[in-house]
Amino acid sequence: MDFQLTEVFPIHVLILDYMLGMVMWTLIGRVGMNLFLPLDSPFFFMRFFVRATDPILRIFKPITPGFLMEPLIPLFVAWFFFMIRFYLMPWLLGYSVMGMLSFPLEGEIAAGLYDLFGG
Repeated sequence: MDFQLTEVFPIHVLILDYMLGMVMWTLIGRVGMNLFLPLDSPFFFMRFFVRATDPILRIFKPITPGFLMEPLIPLFVAWFFFMIRFYLMPWLLGYSVMGMLSFPLEGEIAAGLYDLFGG
């Protein structure tokens, strides 16, 4: 990237987005791992995903529809984090549109991959 994200966003915005992004991707990772492994698997990655996301799922339990299949509940909760990051944060911060900068975490990862593989 030709610019630093701290030039565009205050550091507290980036920290909040990174935290919300990590929670969102951890929930999505749990869904992906659960396609291949049961929740009580001894595999250390699956144990991490379950331990890291169970408290979040408990918080969202009151608003989680009962008709959802159990393996899809983390994906439903991840959708809330996506909506917060894409719509609520820009609105609260006073941006009308953030465009490509809506997801600083993913932008940094993409830039790193481009530098690593794209030249």
